[in-house]
Amino acid sequence: MSGQTTAEKLAISVIETYPLSHAETIHYEVVHWIPGRFRVRIPQLVWDEEYSQQLKYVLDKSDFATEVQINALASSLIVNYDHEPTAIGIATIQEKLFQAIQQASIVEIPTGWTGEEKEKANNEVDFVERLGFPLAGLVLSLGAMIGLPIPPVLIGAVVFVGAIPVFKRAWDAIQEERQLTIDFLDGLAIALHTGTGHFFAPSFMLGLVEGGEVIRDMTARGSDRASLDLLDCLSKTAFVIRDGQVVEIPTQDVIVGDHVIVYPGDQVPVDGIVMEGTGIIDQCKLTGESVPVTRRVGEEVFASSLLVDGTLTILSERVGNNTRAGVIVNLMQAAPVHDTRVENYAATVANQMVIPTLLIGAGVGIFSGNLNRAIALLTLDFGTGIRVSVPTTILSVLTYAARNGVLIRSGRAIEMLATIDTVVCDKTGTLTIGHAGVNDIDVMEVRLTKDEILCYAASAEKGLTHPIAEAIVHHAKDTGVALKECEEWEYKIGLGAVAKIDGMNIIVGSPRFMKQENVDLEEYDIRYPDAKSGGQSLVYVAGDGRLLGVIRYSDPPRAESKEVIRELKEMGITVHMLTGDVTRVANSIATNLGIHPNHVTAEAFPEKKVEVVKGLHDSGKVVAFCGDGINDSAALAYADASISFAGATDIARETADVVLMEDDLRGLIMAIKCARQAMDIIWQNTIIVAAPNLGALISGIFFALDPLLAVVINNGTAILAELNGLRPLIGPGEATPLGHQLSAAEIAEEEKRLQERAHRSEAVNISPTSIEVETEVVVLSSNVEEPQTNDLGVSESESETANIV
Repeated sequence: MSGQTTAEKLAISVIETYPLSHAETIHYEVVHWIPGRFRVRIPQLVWDEEYSQQLKYVLDKSDFATEVQINALASSLIVNYDHEPTAIGIATIQEKLFQAIQQASIVEIPTGWTGEEKEKANNEVDFVERLGFPLAGLVLSLGAMIGLPIPPVLIGAVVFVGAIPVFKRAWDAIQEERQLTIDFLDGLAIALHTGTGHFFAPSFMLGLVEGGEVIRDMTARGSDRASLDLLDCLSKTAFVIRDGQVVEIPTQDVIVGDHVIVYPGDQVPVDGIVMEGTGIIDQCKLTGESVPVTRRVGEEVFASSLLVDGTLTILSERVGNNTRAGVIVNLMQAAPVHDTRVENYAATVANQMVIPTLLIGAGVGIFSGNLNRAIALLTLDFGTGIRVSVPTTILSVLTYAARNGVLIRSGRAIEMLATIDTVVCDKTGTLTIGHAGVNDIDVMEVRLTKDEILCYAASAEKGLTHPIAEAIVHHAKDTGVALKECEEWEYKIGLGAVAKIDGMNIIVGSPRFMKQENVDLEEYDIRYPDAKSGGQSLVYVAGDGRLLGVIRYSDPPRAESKEVIRELKEMGITVHMLTGDVTRVANSIATNLGIHPNHVTAEAFPEKKVEVVKGLHDSGKVVAFCGDGINDSAALAYADASISFAGATDIARETADVVLMEDDLRGLIMAIKCARQAMDIIWQNTIIVAAPNLGALISGIFFALDPLLAVVINNGTAILAELNGLRPLIGPGEATPLGHQLSAAEIAEEEKRLQERAHRSEAVNISPTSIEVETEVVVLSSNVEEPQTNDLGVSESESETANIV
């Protein structure tokens, strides 16, 4: 609390005095608050659709709410609002919100209201409304210049109407910030030019100013992140036992105490305890574990994990936002919300020059007695050219990147990518391919070759959907090993497969299975003492009671990961890796990829990932986070720049500022290079605009400067900067394009497709989750409970679950 302002402390005290309203008609509870945003739980939203609509109407019509998100199923109301940084201002907003919650129950919605007035995404722009009058003024002034009989009063009126947004911004700055800004100088120059009958200069200036503001708004991302909900990541229905019958119900209707049936290929919809059955669970998206785990009666399973094999009956203990996955979503939604538009560099550069320019113009006008000289000096501002060139530069980068397989969602993401010095990556699915691959085969029976052992294992496991079994079968096909027919076959969930091949009883599976079948493993441990070290796991192959060989497998790094990390280090970026996987596996992958051991955090829960990201940020680092799982979503939301993949979970993908559409980590390198090029061009444009205008301003003090010449200098530099701002369309030069070039229509369609996918249930896929860099790249991994070791010294999660095929 020590770092909070007086206003924030008062606001919190107000919230604490209204935890739950019992005296009023509508009960509500403030769940979370940060300056500018409320999250309120209103139980009535669940069953009263009419009240939900009435509340939306009241808040949409209010004078304080800028964005309203209602999730009726979760009893959730999220309100973003403009707030004054004063205790009284914040307290007033809170009182208005609490009153609106009560008033909504009695208000009548007018006929024809659809609730779409405030539903537009942040980057939807009404071009006619924003640019109609400026363009009309420019056309009319050009017509008058070529001799068309257009009344000056009409032209002047159109220019003045088009300049209303400029006047309004100037007046708001005077009222709210007690400051004369570049908008004041622009508005004054437009008014004086128009008042003296010179229409082309002000209309052209107005077109540049408003055009730049429109492009700046276009480079902002939409507000989808605020409306993401856990239910979007789960299957729409679940199977539960009701009155002795298995019935299918909506997932949101599952309650604590239900017995939930989960079939192979389905997602687990709740957190709970296994009551019946044994299953293979893939929970890499939630915990970061790179291999599936076995869950038996009495063990815990989590919502959003995937049942690969087996059928489970689960006693529901936590549902919805109370599950571990739900906590991640809540943590993500509590992350800071930033203005996603590119920063207003024009204001940064030009506002400090407003008063000096006014004083110089007034002084020259008074001493020379020439109003035109004063107007000419006022025209020489430092903001117009920057205002239009900066957004153009950002838009050019977004376009180039999208055409080359990298979707960057906002101008702010470009700015952050250009300055990052630390990259934190999840391991599974980000730095690694996200599923198992065969590394080597150890031979124990001298009469057999590696290919023959592989043949026996793959023949026994063909047809199984278990990820390890699939990896072995695919490896056999890739190496050209022909499979054999099984005379007899049986699959034992949680243990492995038994088959009779060429008259031999073949057993393929975990150490637990080998012990159960009295297969001696001691000789193998002596001959291959290094087998259980590093990031590998083992699948044992036995025949007629003797160990024939052992297949080593792991979740291998992506082919490009090592090179990407090397390039990040060369760019001055530090790479960290976070993962939920065990320490042994994490350290092995980190060593292979060249990530410093001090930059590796293993067995990390989502809360730990957020803690690491925030810690790096608080230490002065600019942090980018790269991940693809539900467990990465919160860290993505807290990072300065967030990166994910097209194949990631919906919630991770929609949280990310940058989406690598080709699922290729090299897209991150290209995005950073493009961003750095953009920022270099922005500062080049600042010099292009500032230097000539400053020179002309100094000259105008001592010599008569014609207003038309001032317009040429001011607007000419703006045009040059604008053209320079288009350079990113040809790329940063050294960045290698990824994939095929997309047309503008394809880019729009791809963005639309991603938005649609965010509202569909999570599909079954396994994708990457981590990365690391030398301006500080961190590889993250979800925290996993400390694994219990068996009598072989190998963790149960590795020897019994990871190795089950």
